[in-house]
Amino acid sequence: MQYEPTLSRADLMDFALNKYFARVDAKDLEAALDCFHDTALFCVQTAFTRHSGKAEIRRMFEDFFAAYKTIIHRDFTCTADEANGRITACFTAELHDYDGQITLLQNTNFWRFRPGPEGPKFQEVFVYMSGANPLV
Repeated sequence: MQYEPTLSRADLMDFALNKYFARVDAKDLEAALDCFHDTALFCVQTAFTRHSGKAEIRRMFEDFFAAYKTIIHRDFTCTADEANGRITACFTAELHDYDGQITLLQNTNFWRFRPGPEGPKFQEVFVYMSGANPLV
């Protein structure tokens, strides 16, 4: 189903990079979850992993945040589809665990937005990553 687009190209990029990834990197669980519609779907395509609805997405983020001391998303290349309310981003995910080990992943995310009373939020997120999936 296609939803009526409500965000400009600049707003799509701001939402993905400054509202979503900035909150994830700060491990701000509630603010990161606020980016998702209640019935959102979060899939890691390269690992055949699926999280459906905010409760499952919450648990995924709780485990992810607990597993890493520092989370950094950087070096973004974005393509926005303003006419259809979608955006994609290619980026590096840099994960520092509590033992000092660093994991670098080359990822691409695809987002579809759904309008709502509190503004547009992610309805679907599809993630492709270069290594083992930390979002289980």
